[in-house]
Amino acid sequence: MLADLKELWRFRELLFAMVERELRIRYKNSALGFLWSLLNPLVTVAVMWMVFTFIMGSNTDNYSAYILAAYLPFLFFNMSLMDSSQSVLVSLQVVKKVYFPREILPIASVISNFIHFVLALGVFFVFLLGVWVFNGFGISPFTWKLLVLPLLLVPFLALVMGFSLMLSALNVFYEDVKYILSVILYLLFFVSPVMYFSETVKASSAKFANGNLIYTLYHLNPIATWITAFRKVLVPEGKIEVIQNGVAVKIGPDPFNYPMVGLACVTSFGMLIFGYWLFNRMKWRFVERP
Repeated sequence: MLADLKELWRFRELLFAMVERELRIRYKNSALGFLWSLLNPLVTVAVMWMVFTFIMGSNTDNYSAYILAAYLPFLFFNMSLMDSSQSVLVSLQVVKKVYFPREILPIASVISNFIHFVLALGVFFVFLLGVWVFNGFGISPFTWKLLVLPLLLVPFLALVMGFSLMLSALNVFYEDVKYILSVILYLLFFVSPVMYFSETVKASSAKFANGNLIYTLYHLNPIATWITAFRKVLVPEGKIEVIQNGVAVKIGPDPFNYPMVGLACVTSFGMLIFGYWLFNRMKWRFVERP
């Protein structure tokens, strides 16, 4: 694996060029360009906010900010896996004719999506500023907790990179992977706390005798843990509405769950190592695919 990493570093200029190409062609000949990558989450969050606030009557403070803080990392995860899973397959003719580290293809897809994610976070801070001003300069959203953000981005990127490497290699030989992936990502959106909160899961599971076990098992999904962690860092603390004993009550958010985030870090870097190992094991067979 070290030899593969050295070879990847030797071809780093090709990687940079492919990332630049990914960024250029995504919105080529588009009038709005990068703004298209923001319209999707902004419109989606606006619809969610209207449905849950005005139709379902949710009374959670800063609800739109909570939704956007969760939806942006999930969208990065979703888009990265969908793009990278096809990256080797669509370039298979080039792979058969030209030598270069094959892992550059999925890595370039992930990095280009990560750049969009970071730029979207910049727009999210502008959104937070607008919410802060609209609410009469209440609790400032710009606190010391934002310094923790880079510490979350690195292992989250490692998780996405590991899955992307694994799926891009498997999809070369088993094209069912892309169909299975689309179904899993669709279901993952609902079993991860994007539209709701980790505190909601805790309150709902409390009615069962093994409620704590259910809550813990739920957060063994690393996406659930990372989304919750991003919320804790990005959004100022406000009251969250949950259902307790059939009654809607507003509670304070749970503290940052360091043990679960630590476990998610181990899982993320472990997934990166496994994904890179599996990709390197399969990449020399790509040319055998008809």
